[in-house]
Amino acid sequence: MKKIITDLIINYVKQYKLPDGSKTEWGVPLVGFAAAQDPLFLKLRDIVREEHLMPVDVLKNAETVISYYIPFSNNLVHSNKDGESCSREWAEAYVETNKMMSELNNYLVDKINELKFDASVVDWYFDREKLISSWSQRHVAFIAGLGTFGINNMLITEKGCSGRYGSLVTSIRVEPDPRPVSEFCLYKNNGSCRVCVKNCVFGALKEDSFNRYKCLEVCMKNSDRYRELGEAEACGKCLTMVPCSFINPTNRKA
Repeated sequence: MKKIITDLIINYVKQYKLPDGSKTEWGVPLVGFAAAQDPLFLKLRDIVREEHLMPVDVLKNAETVISYYIPFSNNLVHSNKDGESCSREWAEAYVETNKMMSELNNYLVDKINELKFDASVVDWYFDREKLISSWSQRHVAFIAGLGTFGINNMLITEKGCSGRYGSLVTSIRVEPDPRPVSEFCLYKNNGSCRVCVKNCVFGALKEDSFNRYKCLEVCMKNSDRYRELGEAEACGKCLTMVPCSFINPTNRKA
């Protein structure tokens, strides 16, 4: 069953047709599976926010949470290298990826229903005052074994951190994936790097802290700059052209 779901996600992204004039390209997704009863979900109410949703809040007969990571293409990431504002391509990708992932989730629900199981998309919300989501895609991806957190607050996977995360909850019971036993972030692993901190010229990201309000301010400026594209509240400088953009850098051979 895990292979069926993984193939559904990979093939959907590969075959997805963007509107004429769109340029966003994605790599091959990674897919992870977590047990809905994993005690780490409950800990998210301490780590993320007290009101963080549990899998059973999304689907009463929840057995598994499916999490996936969709990497951006190398060309897209390179486009965001220069300047203080995010590139137009990056802003466009933010909007188009949101649309694609929404359609992907609905597609997966239909396909899982055809297999005679239940599935539900997470109806999460973003608290504009606290700037915290009721369902953290990155933390869910961590629980599902897709990677570890870098000091840029992104989840670093085996295919890096320059991409987007999505998830849904299902009644299908499968063996959960193991979580990494070592840090993928070079700074957390051996004290080196810090490139993501240097890339954040606005000072929202530090080695030991993150100012989410300053980060949102930057993202809103970019959204204003590219308002004709839609809601492009994006920046991406902390995950652009860093050692963990495309790979788990701790696996890099000397």
